[in-house]
Amino acid sequence: MSAAGGVRVPLSILDLSPVSAGSTPQQAIRNTIDLARHAESWGYRRFWVAEHHFAQVASSATATLIGLIAAATSTIRVGSAAVQLGHHTSASVVESFGTIDALHPGRLDLGLGRSGHQADKIRSAGVKPVAVPERSTEVREGVVIPPPFTPGQVLDTSRLLAGFEALSLPGARPVGYTEQVEQIRALLSGGYRSSEGVALHAVPGEGADVQLWLFGSSGGESARLAGRLGLPFAANYHVSPGTILETVAAYRESFQPSVKYPKPHLVVSADVLVAQDRARAEHLASTFGHWVYSIRSGAGAAAYQDPDTAPPLTPHQQRLVQDRVTTQFVGTPAEVADRLTALQQLTGADELVVTSVTHGHEDRLDSHRLLAREWGLTHVRAA
Repeated sequence: MSAAGGVRVPLSILDLSPVSAGSTPQQAIRNTIDLARHAESWGYRRFWVAEHHFAQVASSATATLIGLIAAATSTIRVGSAAVQLGHHTSASVVESFGTIDALHPGRLDLGLGRSGHQADKIRSAGVKPVAVPERSTEVREGVVIPPPFTPGQVLDTSRLLAGFEALSLPGARPVGYTEQVEQIRALLSGGYRSSEGVALHAVPGEGADVQLWLFGSSGGESARLAGRLGLPFAANYHVSPGTILETVAAYRESFQPSVKYPKPHLVVSADVLVAQDRARAEHLASTFGHWVYSIRSGAGAAAYQDPDTAPPLTPHQQRLVQDRVTTQFVGTPAEVADRLTALQQLTGADELVVTSVTHGHEDRLDSHRLLAREWGLTHVRAA
């Protein structure tokens, strides 16, 4: 129950299989599967994994990992948050998820994002950092809304562009995001036709009982396309807190009812770290800024540092990650639940999805367990 006595919205988990300093990708995958099993027993609705490449996160082969998680669980919905279109053909996406659905029917969320289409945008931004927007940080109904982070603020884009090159076939014709989403919908429904009008059928894949989602961090193409198609949409407060309100508004304004979704269905994400007391939570979260900085420096997510040994960030580093640090929900179960409630009320989210990164796996389990109990998902035993 919420502080106001109302019923809280469903809560889900987004995981990146983070590799901790001193550990291995193999252990990170084992940790993710262990967390998924616990999430199911604690009453979380969904367990999503994110696609990232050439970084110290082990969720790069997203469909493969989803299949492993689905096999290790039995009831929780499992999915992608999100498949980076532009790195995959439409057929490979549908066939991969169709294969998993063949053995685990009715449990898959196929989340699609446009991150793989960002190479041209990053090239146009250049490698020279741009100034942080002049807009000051606001607090709206208890929710921190910082200035938006822009791609031009990434310190060195050379590694990002090299990654895009490695993930693309030389000479392949890029397919626009909207076109690729439509291809995937057609392959799932059985209505796909080639440019020459030839009917093709994905086996497995056609007719798969998967729930299609679009993901976005701005009020641009993803949000508006999800609205026009009458699809559920996930807005990334945890990635881009400065644009959450315009992202949600764009989805709602463009929404057209569909058979499955007569009204908008919105999930909003948040970074959280919960511990029994605030001091412990703040200590565990003290290397979150280091991790975000490794991403925004252009090097890709580094191994997650141990808060017991990591040096503090420099003032320059701190400025580059301030929006993410101030919008991470850190504290006791009640404190984090209150901030999540404020986020849900501000955005009108139908569900919330949380991600929690710590150096120690047991601390990450505790964070999600404590939050589940506070949120009232199920009766979760104390440790």
